[in-house]
Amino acid sequence: MTSVAVIGGGPAGLMAAEVLAQGGIQVDLYDAMPSIGRKFLLAGVGGMNITHSEPSDAFLSRYGARASAIKPLLDAFSPSTLREWIHGLGIETFVGSSGRVFPKDMKAAPLLRAWLHRLRESGVRIHVRHRWLGWTDDGALHFARPEGELAVKADAVVLALGGASWPKLGSDGAWAPLLAGHGVEVAPLEPSNCGFDVAGGWSTHLRSRFAGQPLKTVALRFTDAAGHMHQRRGEAMLSDTGIEGSLIYALSAPLRDTIKALGSVTVLLDLTPDKTTDRVLAEVNHPRGARSLSSHLQSRAGIRGAKMALLREALSAEQLNDPVKLAHAIKSLPLVLAAPRPIEEAISSAGGVRFEGLDDHLMLRGSHGVFCAGEMLDWEAPTGGYLLTACFASGRTAGQGALNYLYTPCCD
Repeated sequence: MTSVAVIGGGPAGLMAAEVLAQGGIQVDLYDAMPSIGRKFLLAGVGGMNITHSEPSDAFLSRYGARASAIKPLLDAFSPSTLREWIHGLGIETFVGSSGRVFPKDMKAAPLLRAWLHRLRESGVRIHVRHRWLGWTDDGALHFARPEGELAVKADAVVLALGGASWPKLGSDGAWAPLLAGHGVEVAPLEPSNCGFDVAGGWSTHLRSRFAGQPLKTVALRFTDAAGHMHQRRGEAMLSDTGIEGSLIYALSAPLRDTIKALGSVTVLLDLTPDKTTDRVLAEVNHPRGARSLSSHLQSRAGIRGAKMALLREALSAEQLNDPVKLAHAIKSLPLVLAAPRPIEEAISSAGGVRFEGLDDHLMLRGSHGVFCAGEMLDWEAPTGGYLLTACFASGRTAGQGALNYLYTPCCD
């Protein structure tokens, strides 16, 4: 019987396995971890954001420079198709107020259990604690396992090995040098959807008292290395070394690339985006009587907690007592970001197997019968369901590509 090895038990690998099994192929799925879908389950902590309901053009724009490569994947398996597929597992979904789509119970585990049950029922054989080491000299897949090394022959292979974020959950990027050694062009893996360190670090006072505190309703803007202005509103959070949170994650790609090009990036933080500069100046100038500056700014301008700590961190006592300089800082507080946090801490990673080395079915051009899918491909997207949707869609394309390859072998 024709067989395919799928390596990687995340959403992309599982989706490829499903397509192949439905096509009558014997599928063996291998994963290095003791259980399947560990990073997928982590993504469900606090609410399983599976996709997004925004219009297709806006959705596609979230993939930035790789939007043209992602488009055919989403054309074949769109966010709405993904929702229908989830419903087919017996899992209901709903659209939240932000347009994000969640399972009704907000959890990843029931979805994964139902999916694994269906895969096993369709004949997919799952092998855990099998770490892929590349290929043997005779072209067999080479695995390390507790019982000893194993060589496996397969008629086709789908690699869905993840990126390099959260390596403790299995995505450690160890595959990159293996593929590069076989002539596959791999863009360097970099952190995405990550926090950033501020130049010089925070003071001991701020770090000890305000790390982990939120910055509610702020706006951030900066100019990238090409001179383009980026501006976005949202929420952030102070960390031990800098700043993170959804607002920062959404801008992590241009922030990271600007630091790479220029060595650092200065962002301007608006602590009161709902108030004009004139309004803030009027509030700051309002007589405060015997009240402290902190109490005055809290009552008049809504500045409290981490926002006040940031002002004290950035401004001298003289500047804090100058209404014009203080109002300007509230509306345009400069922070110099020096580096992204390590890739091990990132929600996802950028870089990976370049699309230019893949055909339209995600098969490596120089390795017939070897397909790639998921986060190991060279793309990135913000959180909000975009990461998972593209992983599902690319797994679908790779699985269908492998199926087509097996039934109609071809050569470039």
